[in-house]
Amino acid sequence: MAALLRNECKQLLQKSLPWTKSPLVISAPMRVMTGPSLAVAVSSAGGLGFLGPTIKSEDVLVDLDKATELLKTSSIHGNAGQSLLPIGVGFQVWNGDLKVAVSAVTKHHPCAVWLFAPRNGQAELNEWITAIREASTETKIWLQVGTLSEAVDAARSTTPPDVLVLQGAEAGGHGRDKDGQGTIALVPEVSDALGDSKIPVIAAGGIIDGRGAAAALTLGAAGIAMGTRFLASKEARISKGYQDEVVRASDGAKNTVRTQLYNHLRGTFGWPEAFSPRTVINQSWIDHEAGVHFDKLKELHDESAKAGDIGWGPEGRLATYAGAAVGLVRNVDDAATIVREVRDNARAILTSVIAQL
Repeated sequence: MAALLRNECKQLLQKSLPWTKSPLVISAPMRVMTGPSLAVAVSSAGGLGFLGPTIKSEDVLVDLDKATELLKTSSIHGNAGQSLLPIGVGFQVWNGDLKVAVSAVTKHHPCAVWLFAPRNGQAELNEWITAIREASTETKIWLQVGTLSEAVDAARSTTPPDVLVLQGAEAGGHGRDKDGQGTIALVPEVSDALGDSKIPVIAAGGIIDGRGAAAALTLGAAGIAMGTRFLASKEARISKGYQDEVVRASDGAKNTVRTQLYNHLRGTFGWPEAFSPRTVINQSWIDHEAGVHFDKLKELHDESAKAGDIGWGPEGRLATYAGAAVGLVRNVDDAATIVREVRDNARAILTSVIAQL
């Protein structure tokens, strides 16, 4: 029964996104780096592209304006269904501007809004969800969580989301620091705990290719979200040095770490304590572990930032946020190729497995 219900949830989700193809491939809303070109390219390839949060809250309006223009010449123009924009947009709740978010949603009516990282838990989320639903009744609310308790609380709240994104501890983006669970355990446990709820779940964290996508689908996910893989896309809004490091890095268990250090070196403070990003280890972390004072680390970091692309890499000092599966990213491709390859390879793997049973 549980498997049948999860399949029904998947069908309902896909029906609400009529331009998408199965299995559903999603580009996660990475701050700044997933801009209009990437979001539109992913949706145009039959996936669902999300715009990431912007440095200045009001810049999301600029990104949505540009995405709307790009969509006019895309393959899905006029075929998105209803009046919704066939891309989504992500907001960091803890430091986001709800008024700006409501303004953006009211003007553009994206098909989905992805919320994550509240400072005050479900109460803060309820405020955002209510306001966004009032602004655009057909826009679906996606909520990113990283633990079983978060998922259950959200599903049972007075304003439950339409979709739950289950971010495993392998993820590169800001996630649960100490109580996060791996994707392969988190997805089925949440799916079971949701019982007869018809909220679809999306798997995120550690998924790079068709193998990870196929595994997530068998766990009960209605689709898969990828961040790190799309850092190595031609449309990503990313420095070449950063992108080169994503392709170079390997052995994520050894060579990445969850820490707020790089946030602080970049001048970003205030993230809720429960969250931290996963970063490829470089000289900043090595010196930090060796006891170098933060002020000196900051000085060296800022000097490195002036050096351009060489500021990244093992000897560099700039943040390379990436997931634990970064070693599986071996080349830069256009986003459409990534979407099609992940989707087609997942289908082929599942078909092959079934044939061997």
